[in-house]
Amino acid sequence: MTGFKTMTEARAILRFVRVAPRKAKPVIDMIRGQHVPAALAMLKHTPRHAARVVEKILRSAVANAEQKEMGDSESMVISKAFVNCGPTYKRVRARSMGRANAIQKRTSHITVVVAAPTIQDKKQ
Repeated sequence: MTGFKTMTEARAILRFVRVAPRKAKPVIDMIRGQHVPAALAMLKHTPRHAARVVEKILRSAVANAEQKEMGDSESMVISKAFVNCGPTYKRVRARSMGRANAIQKRTSHITVVVAAPTIQDKKQ
């Protein structure tokens, strides 16, 4: 075999971000599998707070890939992107007649992995 395609990957993880996972997941689902320039354009025009956060993580993953000399960002693809639940901050809000309601402030761990295809020669 004279050439086969492999993928080299670079990733970026943002942990303990103050975005609820259920609000970040639709944004992540929108960019998964896209080319990096198209994903950045979509995130720029998405009116959600999670889109700004994911855009920052995607730019960090691309910078990590360029640090590893994987090539230019035009050919990179978002191979994996997912959101996991982080810890929940529990707060109390005072209500009438001496009662209290629990407020849960949810956090997320967001991971973005970009891959660039490379051609390697295999000798048999």
